[in-house]
Amino acid sequence: MKLIWKFNLVLLGIFLLGFLIAGYISYRALQANAREEILQNARLMMESALSSRNYTITQIKPLLDTQMRYHFLPQTVPAYAATEQFNDLRKKHPDYTYKEATLNPTNPRNRATDWEADIVNIFRNASTTHEVIGERDTPAGRSLYLSRPIQVKSDSCLDCHSTAAAAPKTMLDLYGAANGFGWKMEEVIGAQIVSVPMTVPIERANRTFMTFMGSLAAVLIAIFVLLNVMLYTMVIRRVTDLAGIANQVSLGNMDAGEFKTHSKDEIGVLTESMGRMKASLLQAMKMLDG
Repeated sequence: MKLIWKFNLVLLGIFLLGFLIAGYISYRALQANAREEILQNARLMMESALSSRNYTITQIKPLLDTQMRYHFLPQTVPAYAATEQFNDLRKKHPDYTYKEATLNPTNPRNRATDWEADIVNIFRNASTTHEVIGERDTPAGRSLYLSRPIQVKSDSCLDCHSTAAAAPKTMLDLYGAANGFGWKMEEVIGAQIVSVPMTVPIERANRTFMTFMGSLAAVLIAIFVLLNVMLYTMVIRRVTDLAGIANQVSLGNMDAGEFKTHSKDEIGVLTESMGRMKASLLQAMKMLDG
C-alpha cells in the first residue's frame, strides 16, 4: 500500500473519531442548554404566579373583604387570580399552562388529573421534596413541567376550608358544600404546576447542532485536502523523484539524473547523502576501470 493511502487512512480515522466526539459533546451541551432555558422559563412563570398570589393577598383581598359579606368574590382567592392571569397569557401562548392542581378543590376547575395527582402525592409522601421537575407528551408536543407543593400554612385558609359549617355562606352559595373542605394545618392539599413547551428550544438546539456539525465537516474536509496537497508536494513527489533516480542508478544508469536539493529538511539531507553516495560510486568505478 502506498504511503499516501496509509496516511489518508490514519487521517480519516482520526478525523472521524474527532468528528464523532465533537458531535456527541456538542449535542449533549446544546440539549442541556435548551433544557436549562426551558426550566428557566418555567421558574419565571412560577415566580410570576407567586407574585400574583401575593399581590392578591396583600392588596386585592383587603379591599374586597366588606363586599365578601354579601357576595363571594373569587377574585380575592390567590389561586383564582394566578390562574386567571395565566389564562389571559394562554390566549397568545396556548402551549404554556399553569394550574393549582388540588385533590379536593372548592373550584372544580382546579381538580387534579391523574398525572397531577401523582405529583401531589409525591409532595404528600415526601415532606422534604420542595420541587418536582419532569417531562411529558402533550398534543402540542413534548412539554417540561415544574411543580411546587401547596401547603396549608395559614389559619385564614381554614376559615373557608375546614368544614362547610365554618365556611362563608356566600362561598357555599357559589360552589356548594360538597368540595373543598377537611383541610388541615401543614397539610399538602395540591401542587402549583407550570408547563412549558419544549419544541421550539429543542428545535433551535438541533438547528444549531446541524450548523455546527456542517461547519466542522467542512473544516475537516478542507484540512484533509490541504494536508494531502502538502504531503504530496513536500514529501510524496520528492520521495518519488528520489526513488526513481536511485532505482536507475542501482541498475547502472549513471545518467539518470542528479540528486539535487535546496532543502535542509530530512528529505534534503537524504538527497545530499545519496548524491555523495553516487559520486563515490562513480569514483570507485573509474578507479576500477583505470
